[in-house]
Amino acid sequence: MDTTFETITLKNDEMPVMLVTGSAKRIGAAIIQAAHYQGYRVIIHCRQSVQQAQALAAKLNTAREHSAAVIAADLSLINDVDLLEQFVQKIIHAFGRLDVLVHNASRFYPTPLSTIDHNHWDELFLSNAKAPLFLSQALLPYLKRYQGCIISLLDIHAQDKPFEHYTVYNMAKAAHQMLVQSLALEAAPDVRVNGIAPGVNILPDNSSDQAIDHQQQRRIINSIPMQRIGTPEDIAHTVLFLAKASYITGEVINVDGGRRLTLAGGSD
Repeated sequence: MDTTFETITLKNDEMPVMLVTGSAKRIGAAIIQAAHYQGYRVIIHCRQSVQQAQALAAKLNTAREHSAAVIAADLSLINDVDLLEQFVQKIIHAFGRLDVLVHNASRFYPTPLSTIDHNHWDELFLSNAKAPLFLSQALLPYLKRYQGCIISLLDIHAQDKPFEHYTVYNMAKAAHQMLVQSLALEAAPDVRVNGIAPGVNILPDNSSDQAIDHQQQRRIINSIPMQRIGTPEDIAHTVLFLAKASYITGEVINVDGGRRLTLAGGSD
């Protein structure tokens, strides 16, 4: 991992706290590790990847005691007022405060026209739009106490460049982007709200149904002005920048190697 961040020395109970949803692995884990190195106490949220989350927390707690916690929960709990309140109390109980909320958890899969059903709609909108809204609303009073911020991971396909065969996902991410801008108005001046729109910053697992072959990878790389796939650390750096950028709110930063400049929409 890149360790170019300035090291911060604070008493443990003074260290800011960051919660990242869906952070047991991949981009979420990269954000957690970068934030921890920067001096944050971190809350690792997961749904099913409990073993990975606990291993990550153990590693971070070995480096600095009582600095990482794990909360396992299905974000569908937002549909139940009591369960949502219990989830919020677990978050605050972990370290007694919350400074940064990062919406990273996301379901992603194709929904070609003529195959879309209500389950697709409910699942993709829940993780990519509804949960970020209701979690933000529930945690806003705690973020206000420390002039905190909310950072949402969006997608370069969320605006003007739809990804072919991903209609429901595109719609959900577009809704999430509007949520960022709307909350930035309502939460100001106490809480800043910004977004990050990744391009190709991590490839699907080879074992997943979204896996792409070498030829597809080469075609993607050729479409990126920077001529390379991004990394989870690129996203993590941007999260940490926005967490400290005290005069930026309502913005969406594309972290895509310039791909959005050449992207015409569609599947490539």
